[in-house]
Amino acid sequence: MDANVKANLPWVEKYRPAKLTDLISHEEIIGTINKFIKEEQLPHLLFYGPPGTGKTSTILACARQLYKPQSFGSMVLELNASDDRGINIVRGQILDFASTRTIFKGGYKLIILDEADAMTNDAQNALRRIIEKYTENVRFCIICNYLSKIIPAIQSRCTRFRFAPLSPDQILPRLEHVIEAEGIEVTEDGKKALMTLAGGDMRKVLNVLQSTWMAYKNVTEVHVYNCVGHPLKEDINNIIFWLLNEDSFKACYEKIQQLKTQKGLALEDILTEIHLVVNRLEIPPRVSSQLLINLASIEERLADGCVEKPQITALIAAFSKVRSAVV
Repeated sequence: MDANVKANLPWVEKYRPAKLTDLISHEEIIGTINKFIKEEQLPHLLFYGPPGTGKTSTILACARQLYKPQSFGSMVLELNASDDRGINIVRGQILDFASTRTIFKGGYKLIILDEADAMTNDAQNALRRIIEKYTENVRFCIICNYLSKIIPAIQSRCTRFRFAPLSPDQILPRLEHVIEAEGIEVTEDGKKALMTLAGGDMRKVLNVLQSTWMAYKNVTEVHVYNCVGHPLKEDINNIIFWLLNEDSFKACYEKIQQLKTQKGLALEDILTEIHLVVNRLEIPPRVSSQLLINLASIEERLADGCVEKPQITALIAAFSKVRSAVV
């Protein structure tokens, strides 16, 4: 790739692993796939798990190991969720690619179906026959976030691998590699904030890192949280203090609403952070469980698209019950 083009790439693509040895996690999965490749016994594969855990990077690294650069285009077909993958594409483009052999090239082709949980059931049912019929000529790798959205007939034809969220120990070496390569300033609390926000998603770590660096030229905990509009720990502590100690319902509502407006916070993010603190509060288990049920109901209503202001009042009411129960 041209150096100028690579310099302008988002860091997610710029530092995408090119080889299986570059991958930072899932050693057991990579070891198993490597053995399949060496013994030329690669089965149909089904990768599933949360976003940013290395599913697509793993199969692309496998493809580069299997095929030379000059034959890559003729031996690998990659279809993403952005492509139309209805029943007509399965019966047309996928069937044509799977049923034809390339002249003078031995071995099997590879078809990668990314975001396969977006495929219709009709398309998946058409696909299962192609998988069975052309196994001699082609191998499929099906990638999805939700295994339950893949029909059982396809699941049974593939070897399944679950890609779990990455742990901080797995993320940190790769994060430090990118920091060193780009020559940027990142504090230790900034690294922790990146990994906390990412929740095991390497793609999110690099995207937030790049956004924070472009915005502030210095990556600290405060800058990371401000960049993504996530509440700071001190903001959450203030909100919980008001919820537990403010006597006036109106004053508590106005303080929370003012903080939300000033910092541009979403109530859903505030609820997520409050939930973590609630588990550490010294209140009776019966009261704590009821509070968590009330918080879950508020979160459900927000997910359904309800306006935030009435849900703030519901939040204050939930904590007023805690205060009356404790007193």
